[in-house]
Amino acid sequence: MRLSKETALLLILLVVGIASGLDLLSDLADGSSASHIFKEALVVVLAITVVVWILYEQSQQMAQIQKLKTELAQSEQQRGKANTYILSARKQLSEVVGKQFDEWNLTPSEKEVGWLLLKGLSLKEIAAVRETHEKTVRQQASAIYGKTQLGGRHAFSAWFIEDLL
Repeated sequence: MRLSKETALLLILLVVGIASGLDLLSDLADGSSASHIFKEALVVVLAITVVVWILYEQSQQMAQIQKLKTELAQSEQQRGKANTYILSARKQLSEVVGKQFDEWNLTPSEKEVGWLLLKGLSLKEIAAVRETHEKTVRQQASAIYGKTQLGGRHAFSAWFIEDLL
């Protein structure tokens, strides 16, 4: 399992905070100078502050990921409530898109990214939904654009809906 940058930084700061805290206790017992004690205490406070900040940011990210997953599930439920002719048209469009993805020889991962791009998700949101790195999604999107010979996200989406309007 690969550690994220945030998790690695969190672990390093925890080690620094604990080691500095133990050193501070030792210095207090040895009667070190007040300026030395202040500097040691400052390091401990800064390390703990950054650890708390990283944990808060990670919890916010997890909440955002959960929100995106919920919105995606609700969107899928809304699809089921559409009129019969809309459902039929969506199914036909879905089949056409799937066949085109096959003709472009997209990998299963590229197909999944392609669908999420067509749904309008950002690369960051796609990475969160797929539980992968944004860089991976960016590379997969670039591979899609290369295989399709389309200039980017807008051209990719427009390719499917251009003649519908």
